[in-house]
Amino acid sequence: MTLMSLPRFIIIVGVSIFTIRAENTSTNDDRAGFQWKSALRQAGTFLAIQHSFRLATEPGTRAELRGPFLSDYLGSIKGVRGWDDGDPFLVNYIGHPFQGAVTGFIQVQNDPGYRRAQFGASRFYWQSRLRATLFAAAYRTQFEIGPVSEASVGNLGKEGVGGAGTVDLVVTPVGGLGMMVVEDALDRFVVRRIERATSNRVVRIMVRGILNPNRSFANLMRFQVPWYRDTRLGVSVP
Repeated sequence: MTLMSLPRFIIIVGVSIFTIRAENTSTNDDRAGFQWKSALRQAGTFLAIQHSFRLATEPGTRAELRGPFLSDYLGSIKGVRGWDDGDPFLVNYIGHPFQGAVTGFIQVQNDPGYRRAQFGASRFYWQSRLRATLFAAAYRTQFEIGPVSEASVGNLGKEGVGGAGTVDLVVTPVGGLGMMVVEDALDRFVVRRIERATSNRVVRIMVRGILNPNRSFANLMRFQVPWYRDTRLGVSVP
């Protein structure tokens, strides 16, 4: 189950939130510690979306809800061996890094001391993204073999159900870091340049969304408009 398989669902969620949430600016105290409560709530929302989509679209996942939970769950965990899990290249090396980037940005937006870090060679920036990568790795581990995971909800990895490997545990956070860095660079050097060149609100919204899709999705998890930025004011500001 990857972010790449959720386009229609994302659109529905996004449109719904657009209609009920007005754009505003951040008022959080940047000196505060990491906001675990809101971070876990947002990650839990993302997790619920992913599992809901799996249950709605995968008959095999629904079928595996029957049977002894503990023995099936343990059997699924034991099935995680080797590197490859049988998924195609697009899923493992493109789709799963999207998940890593979304959860990484969830960490960033709940880390007041680092949430305004800008792309660059500074130690401050890379510390921020390393913290985000660790959070993404923890999320992926839970998603893979945790109590509310593919192993427990659908028994992926259990004999006869589907393959499971360590590829997702590594590629998701590492690839997610790469995608985050790319989006950060685009936001600083491309999006900002376009914003300086035009005051058109629609253009600014589209550019922020298209060039930063994972940040935009992470914004939805905190019930913010996708084009929201902790680093500057809204798209209507000259």
